[in-house]
Amino acid sequence: SHGSLTPRLPSFAFPLFPLPSLTALSPQAAMTKLAQWLCGLALLGSAWAALALAPPGLQPPAPLRQALLPLPVYLLVAFGCYSLATVGYRLATFNDCEEAAAELQEHIRAARADLRRRGLRL
Repeated sequence: SHGSLTPRLPSFAFPLFPLPSLTALSPQAAMTKLAQWLCGLALLGSAWAALALAPPGLQPPAPLRQALLPLPVYLLVAFGCYSLATVGYRLATFNDCEEAAAELQEHIRAARADLRRRGLRL
């Protein structure tokens, strides 16, 4: 009573590379962006640890190993510089909304007038 002889893979078989037939997950079961980043970092960290902390017989050549050991620190500094540059750029190009500011000021004036009418002194 099985319609097809091809085996069906479970929906969790390829979480990083979803196939079209395997993407019928509910929104709650789908991998979040944070989980994707954490999986990627774990994969890269494992590769770094395997290369940098290899047993003496399996270690890469000395120049490569010397470049590999401080790599996480360099990547962290580069990420911090990128983050600061992005925040600085976004602040520099932030658009002022003159209409929204005027509307907000009008709401504040109306609220103050209403509070004065009710007897509150500001």
